[in-house]
Amino acid sequence: MTTLEVKIEELVKPIIENLGYSVYDVMYQKEGKENYLRIFIDSPNGIGLNDCELVNNSITDILDEKDYIKAQYYLEISSPGLERNLRRKEQFENNVGSKVEIHLYKQIDGKKEIVGILKEYNEEYIIVDDIKIENKNIASAKTVYNWEE
Repeated sequence: MTTLEVKIEELVKPIIENLGYSVYDVMYQKEGKENYLRIFIDSPNGIGLNDCELVNNSITDILDEKDYIKAQYYLEISSPGLERNLRRKEQFENNVGSKVEIHLYKQIDGKKEIVGILKEYNEEYIIVDDIKIENKNIASAKTVYNWEE
């Protein structure tokens, strides 16, 4: 996470938790000419449109007041979805034993994408099936939902 993402999470997390949700992730990204602040929320009961609207309305004023982002941006509140991005230590730890898809910066055994079961996570590397992947080589990671169940 970037320093900006951490600051924003620290700002909005108490408000979101007070509403009964948890913060899954905060992402600030530039896509083309547009900037997006995406806040992913979660709940044991799932997330619906009304939940996203409630969180959006509850944090907009404080985000405007603190003005951490000087450029114009779009605020999006969303569920992390069925196939969830993995960016944080706890997200990897919570998904040991799950099927994951890992995209790499540098190839391992001629592959830049590895899909398999996350067997281990630590601060330096992960193991997917029997493949050891250094964390610094992970471009992106997500869980893989079993659509056949």
